[in-house]
Amino acid sequence: MTSPRCFWVPDGDALYRAYHDDEWGMPVGDDTRLFEKLSLEGFQAGLSWRTILGKRDEFRRAFAGFDIASVADFGGEDVGRLLGNAGIVRHRGKIEATIHNAARALDIIDEFGSLAAYFWRFEPEAETRPRHLTETVLRTMAVTPESRALSKDLRKRGWKFVGPTTVYAFMQAMGLVNDHEEGCAARARIEAARDAFDRPR
Repeated sequence: MTSPRCFWVPDGDALYRAYHDDEWGMPVGDDTRLFEKLSLEGFQAGLSWRTILGKRDEFRRAFAGFDIASVADFGGEDVGRLLGNAGIVRHRGKIEATIHNAARALDIIDEFGSLAAYFWRFEPEAETRPRHLTETVLRTMAVTPESRALSKDLRKRGWKFVGPTTVYAFMQAMGLVNDHEEGCAARARIEAARDAFDRPR
């Protein structure tokens, strides 16, 4: 008997199931993972997350494991190399934005001490969250006040491909919210992990 999962997890897709069960919504305080995820959300624009997930390992190889300082140091030769890599999404604007955003990420680290300390400032207050997360409710939550605020602040800091929908998907995945729906087998486990998580300061 299979465990109940969120409505968006397709049947028979082992990679997607593992991502949902083991990663999505788990709170993250590691700068490299946070930068990777927001970068990949930018690449997803106009595509499905399943497409990006299937290419994630090659993205990691191509972008130096999403080491922020390394990516910030990429130059024109790297852009050419990435545009020739069929294993990733070969979109010049998104590639150049990722390199540009890495430099902006270093600015945030200089100011706040870490990306994690910056991003977790935008975690919603518990009382602002829906009391019952159903599929119907979740389908209305592609954008939230917090994702609008984070998107606005990132864009003010010069980041690209960080609209409020992209940013909310990032917040969901990195555990700033627990959007596993009621009845999902992962929901209680993710909530326990969030309760135990030491928020970066």
